[in-house]
Amino acid sequence: MTLQADDTPIVIVGAGIAGLTAALALAADNHNVIILERTGELAEVGAGLQLSPNACRVLQSVGVFDLVASNAVAPESVRIRSGRTGADLARLPLGAKILKRHGTPYFVIHRADLQKALISRVLETPNIDLWLSSEVQDVQEAPSNGLRCFFEKAREPGELTAKALIGADGVWSQTRRFIPGHKAAQFTGKTAYRTTIPAGMVDWQLMLDTGLWLGPNAHLVHYPVRDGAQFNLVALVDERWTEETWSAPTDGADMQRNFTKWAAQPRALLDIPRNWTKWALCGVDASGPWTNGRIALIGDAAHAMLPFVAQGAAMGIEDAAVLAACLKPGTSETIPSALNSYEGQRRGRVKSVQDMAATNARIYHLSGAPAFARDTALRLMPSRKLLSRVDWIYGWRPPGG
Repeated sequence: MTLQADDTPIVIVGAGIAGLTAALALAADNHNVIILERTGELAEVGAGLQLSPNACRVLQSVGVFDLVASNAVAPESVRIRSGRTGADLARLPLGAKILKRHGTPYFVIHRADLQKALISRVLETPNIDLWLSSEVQDVQEAPSNGLRCFFEKAREPGELTAKALIGADGVWSQTRRFIPGHKAAQFTGKTAYRTTIPAGMVDWQLMLDTGLWLGPNAHLVHYPVRDGAQFNLVALVDERWTEETWSAPTDGADMQRNFTKWAAQPRALLDIPRNWTKWALCGVDASGPWTNGRIALIGDAAHAMLPFVAQGAAMGIEDAAVLAACLKPGTSETIPSALNSYEGQRRGRVKSVQDMAATNARIYHLSGAPAFARDTALRLMPSRKLLSRVDWIYGWRPPGG
């Protein structure tokens, strides 16, 4: 049996970054795609994210790279500093050096700008339908060798037959309930406080790089977004989560207590904004399973991870490319075996990235003698060695790319 690009749609749950990228990749191979998005409108959410060369290659392949580039910034480096002293520890070269090394750039961008670029491409693609206020209620195997999807669209029940169901509905995925044995998301013990502020409110030199400040039980990340018009600021701290929801607005007062002994420059940055959103950082074990028959998970639904390698979005984008390659018409596989192949190709790599993020979480938040040893090692490490440590991530290429 060979896979066919017939009229039966592939249904994707969730119009986030992974889901939209998957829709474009599948549509390019002449699959019909229906995206079911639970919300009634696609409003701006989140803050900044980082797109390394591995993600940018996929964005090129689905035809959104130029749109993304028009709102993104290519920082010159990741500048790593001590939160306590303000001293420079190391620089990971980006900019022209990463472009020459990997053939695609390293971008930082506002999440909403990336999503907007993907949506604009989706809306102009004839074989993709985007349904808002829609969610899957149940699934059953269809007698015709498909999948019966029972859904609600604007509170009206409906049913359709799908070739496959792809859960791209994030860390709190509802699609996961159709994957026996998959573990639920768990709070990691870390919270991210995120905000964006006008670029004119910060030192212009901070707009040149991605900043990474390390300190006891906390670290700070910042970089320019919106083509340099805004400054994305994230404070990540070890703390208990006591809110009733997994994100909440805050004035940042509780967070500030983690930085009272830090150097003047990062403390001054944290004093600028008064409106923060705090997010409980929750993870989903990438060990799986990710698939069940004609159902598969991608992105955070399959493997939400800590942002300590800046690869959460990139892994979902990679998933989309591999999923589409496995479902390419003409391959001699059934849908279930194609989805199993997708999981087999992705799980090991994603688990390695997830483990690296967990390791960095411990290293970034060290204190005392271990922190001193970390800082000394960073000062002595040549930039070429820092680059080589992430070559296995940044050098990844999509199938056929």
